Amino acid sequence: MNDALLDPAIAARLKRTADGLVPAIAQQFDTGEVLMLGWMDDEALRRTLTTGRAVYWSRSRQEYWAKGDTSGHVQHVKEVRLDCDGDTLLVKVDQTGAACHTGDRTCFDADLLGPT
Repeated sequence: MNDALLDPAIAARLKRTADGLVPAIAQQFDTGEVLMLGWMDDEALRRTLTTGRAVYWSRSRQEYWAKGDTSGHVQHVKEVRLDCDGDTLLVKVDQTGAACHTGDRTCFDADLLGPT
């Protein structure tokens, strides 16, 4: 593992959950399509910024995962933005294949709640 840390100036701006995570919304860079929500800690964000691949923290598996390592559905990062409150990341990506683990293009395709 790389001994480098997230830039302290960036780390200081993040408002994390009690377990040290920040929600990261993945968005297709050219269409604006919202693809998925993942979670990042400082190390996942550092890896994302330095590798150009979206890296998340899996809360269920308790490990880092670079999107597409097993599925081939890679997210190539175009830019990362921090919202005005410092508590949410916007990761603009070029998505290859499905973003959702169900095989859907986005995690928001399947269940329209309303309005009715």
